[in-house]
Amino acid sequence: MRIALAIEYCGTHFHGWQSQPSGNTVQDALEAALAAIAGQPVGVICAGRTDAGVHATHQVVHFDAPVERPLSAWVRGVNSHLPDGVAVRWAQPVAPEFHARFSARGRRYRYLLMNRPQRPGLWQGRVGWFHLPLDLAAMQAAAGRLLGEHDFSAFRAAGCQAKTPVKTLWRADVQQQGNLLVFDFEASAFLHHMVRNLVGSLVYIGKGAQPAEWMDELLQARDRTEAAPTFSPDGLYFRGPIYESHWQLPDPQDDFLDGMLK
Repeated sequence: MRIALAIEYCGTHFHGWQSQPSGNTVQDALEAALAAIAGQPVGVICAGRTDAGVHATHQVVHFDAPVERPLSAWVRGVNSHLPDGVAVRWAQPVAPEFHARFSARGRRYRYLLMNRPQRPGLWQGRVGWFHLPLDLAAMQAAAGRLLGEHDFSAFRAAGCQAKTPVKTLWRADVQQQGNLLVFDFEASAFLHHMVRNLVGSLVYIGKGAQPAEWMDELLQARDRTEAAPTFSPDGLYFRGPIYESHWQLPDPQDDFLDGMLK
């Protein structure tokens, strides 16, 4: 039986999602916990790999269960074997053709940026930080220029393995709540470091180093060296994949990021 899981995790103390020899990754922790419940090795496939320091509120994975267990075992049982900072939110049987990555028609990210002179203390590791005042209207104008289908080579990491840099961005907006700036992105797919590179260039515009029109120039130049440096991973949250309704997976809209920003 194929099972889908949604998990949330704080990436601060993990070396990213993907399994590594060190073993200190979210995938390693999850597969070890699943194996403890199944009594044998279990491999998982995720909807979107995240880098070291990046968090997730609704990462979706699938695996083919080698043994029959109640769904509660794949949630509460697995959680009892997971380290602090990562937890299963739900488990659900899915059709054999469901694939956590390839069945997704899009993905969602949010970046939280604390904008105040003092570095974060309580929120350390959970938000990015910039100490100078930022122009919200300029960043909003620049973000709007990103919408639609573009070649995002200017925001692509050197080691990116995507077959094409052309992606369609459905949402790119910036909101402010007190000293917290909230960047939301939704797209058909994302390039490696794309969101962090977009945030870095939007911050450049917000601090007055470049006008909003600079975003058009970057898209046209398709040159990573022309854009701003990659921003910190601390404030980046993978909010989950977007699936067609026929898969009948639980709605991720109840994640804590929505609740705390109302």
